[in-house]
Amino acid sequence: MPERKLRILIAKPGLDGHDRGAKVVARALRDAGMEVIYTGLRQTPESIVETAIQEDVDAIGLSILSGAHNHLFKKVIELLNNEGANDIPIFGGGIVPEEDIPYLKHIGVKKIFGPGTNTEDIVAYIKEMTNK
Repeated sequence: MPERKLRILIAKPGLDGHDRGAKVVARALRDAGMEVIYTGLRQTPESIVETAIQEDVDAIGLSILSGAHNHLFKKVIELLNNEGANDIPIFGGGIVPEEDIPYLKHIGVKKIFGPGTNTEDIVAYIKEMTNK
């Protein structure tokens, strides 16, 4: 029986209207053999968590450019905890100031990838993070 592909949810929470980076990451993950669920723009934390649970994902990637990263990441993590799905790791990307990264890691975000990160590094990290 073949091994199940990694299933990764890529989401754009909040009011961001720019998703080029999220699409680049989604394509790189697909090219690396992962199954990617891309939710599209302007998703609520509730819809992201609902989709993650329904799709039985192995990880969630949040792309945020709006500056609302602290609030939105925290809300997604709280909702995952409330649903008993706190075993789904979260990583992020976008415009996140260096000084906010320690807080995000403290609340449970595994990794933040800044602009210009090599997609091969993202793929390698996700495989390592999920032990696949």
